[in-house]
Amino acid sequence: MKFLREVVEVSNENDSVDAKKNIAKILTEIKRYQSKTRSFIDANYVDFLPNLSTNELYLEDGEKLVREVENLMEIVENDTKNDLNIAVDELQQYVEELREAALGLRVSYKILKIDELFQSLESAKSNNEYLEAMNIADKIKSLITDVSDKIFTGLDCYQNVKIKYQVESEMLMHKLRLCFEELVQMSEKSFQNTKAVNVKISKNSSHLHQTIVALFNAKYNPKQLCDFLLENVFQPIITKPVSVELKDDDEDFVQLNLSYSIKDLAEDLRPNYKTVFKSIKTVMTCLSYINVQISDTLCVFNIFGEKLKEQFLNLLIGECLLYAIPDTMDEMNDSTLVEDIIDFNEYLVRLPFLKVDQDRDLIKYAEKIGLLFQNRFCTNILDNAIDIMHKDLHDMILVAESNTSTETAKNPSLFPRCMISKSTLEIINLMEKVIRQTSTVDDEISQRLLSTIPIILNRYLTEVPMYHEKLLHNIPQQTALFHNNCMYLAYWLTKYASKGIDPSENTTKNLQNMGTEYFVNQFKNQRTQLMEILQGFDLSDGVSELGIGPQKAIRQCLRQLDLLKNVWQTILPNAVYTKTMSNLLNDLCSEIIRRILSMEDISSAIANELVEICSIMIERAPTIFKDPLQINVNVKTWTKLTQLKMVLGASLAEITDQWSEGKGPLTLNFKAEEIKHLIRALFQNTDRRAKALASII
Repeated sequence: MKFLREVVEVSNENDSVDAKKNIAKILTEIKRYQSKTRSFIDANYVDFLPNLSTNELYLEDGEKLVREVENLMEIVENDTKNDLNIAVDELQQYVEELREAALGLRVSYKILKIDELFQSLESAKSNNEYLEAMNIADKIKSLITDVSDKIFTGLDCYQNVKIKYQVESEMLMHKLRLCFEELVQMSEKSFQNTKAVNVKISKNSSHLHQTIVALFNAKYNPKQLCDFLLENVFQPIITKPVSVELKDDDEDFVQLNLSYSIKDLAEDLRPNYKTVFKSIKTVMTCLSYINVQISDTLCVFNIFGEKLKEQFLNLLIGECLLYAIPDTMDEMNDSTLVEDIIDFNEYLVRLPFLKVDQDRDLIKYAEKIGLLFQNRFCTNILDNAIDIMHKDLHDMILVAESNTSTETAKNPSLFPRCMISKSTLEIINLMEKVIRQTSTVDDEISQRLLSTIPIILNRYLTEVPMYHEKLLHNIPQQTALFHNNCMYLAYWLTKYASKGIDPSENTTKNLQNMGTEYFVNQFKNQRTQLMEILQGFDLSDGVSELGIGPQKAIRQCLRQLDLLKNVWQTILPNAVYTKTMSNLLNDLCSEIIRRILSMEDISSAIANELVEICSIMIERAPTIFKDPLQINVNVKTWTKLTQLKMVLGASLAEITDQWSEGKGPLTLNFKAEEIKHLIRALFQNTDRRAKALASII
């Protein structure tokens, strides 16, 4: 403008009068400019009237005016101030007026600049130039939010300008999202038993790039998108069989199709980890179309990783890789699990879905595979052993077939011929397999494997009694087998102690004690049953005959012993069977003898019945043993019972003859008082009886 140059010339010539005039002229020009711009601003941001004029002319004039006012201020304040022939105070007044006018000029120019940016924003949106639109929106925001500009924030139009920015910004974000959803389409549809998931991504890389960059620069939160991928894509791929198809034959879109069952599936249908890795890579290949570079240090996969990695890695490890640990030593030797996990982790880092230095969950898990395998292997061994322990005990097999009682008598270290449960043999085979495998592994694993053996045996002591509790208490066959099982396991443990097995203190003794304890309890139970049956063996005084009760009770006791014979004779070692049945029979004979000896009066008829009862016992009881003659050696009261039968049917002379003044055979089993009691009960009080009693000394 010409008048500005004139003012500058006047200042240079130190013409104070013209300086004042031209400063006043500038002030007038600024006021005129502000008046025109105010009308434009009021029309657009206060009254919102239709306005066909453009702000370009105002911006151009405003820029020139601002520059030249700044030049004038600099000249007046710095170059000519000391040379003007006017009062300093008067000059200062003109300078202050000029400074105030300049502030107003800058605010007017700022508002016009904001208006220009709004127009540029509309143009960018119309041309789908979203990245440019976001840059313009950021510029508008910086101008509006400048807190140092108190004049602008106090104007009537400020709130309207601010609201317009907020509306434009929200509309831009909305349009960005709509555009993004057109370029990146994700959908899922559920049917009765299955779900279909579809992901379509545009191949228009230019449009996709600027849309995504603009969206993420605007602090777009991809939570909904990430939640969809986790719930409908990654979680099913990791936990169940999924059909994954990537279609790249369309010119406009790449398409990912997934299909899977929404029903609860059996564990054996869980996908192999290699299948899971392959499917995840297919998904990432599809998603790579939106993996654009947002800044020098940030891309979309970085953002996805931050949102997804914690749940993704927890799912991958907990629901896939945990189940991928080999179950057997052979599988472990052939496994490439560690290498595959490391390779997959490197793949995720390259995407870059994970950060190489920070996200080490997969690497740490791979480093623990050896330890986890040991835990899994040992746990599987124990679980397998427990499953075997739950099998029926009565499914049995003969062991130590050649170790007859004659052989074991010669060599007590031999395990005697008997029956054990097949399940016990399975447990032993399992433990021997573990011992064999220790020779193919390093010392650490070897010691870990060997430590499972005492664990299995100690678990046997608690698991079998608990699981088979009722049968062990009620069924003699089960108790006998459990007894043999415990003894055989204890024998095996002693035999294999030289293989490096730590028997964990008293495991061998505990096995022997447990087997003995349960068998003794069964013995007591059988003895109690015999005594209960003998309640029918009523020998009350004052009856003329016994009736059928006592004989029936004896026959029932013998049947009970026959049942035990049928169960135990083929199961128990011969020595154990002989001792057990001898003790039961001895207790039975002792009770019969006790009851007869307790009778005060035995008539001839009753005596004959008692003889018959004793005869039944003497005839049938020896058949309980394989060698009937064993009864004479092993049943202590057997001879006494046979002698009692003789006494009950003998005459006084025969009885005294068998006593023979304390030197006869009766003295081996009877006391003098017992014989005297029988004589008094059997014979009437006569001189002959008195003489006989006198001879019993």
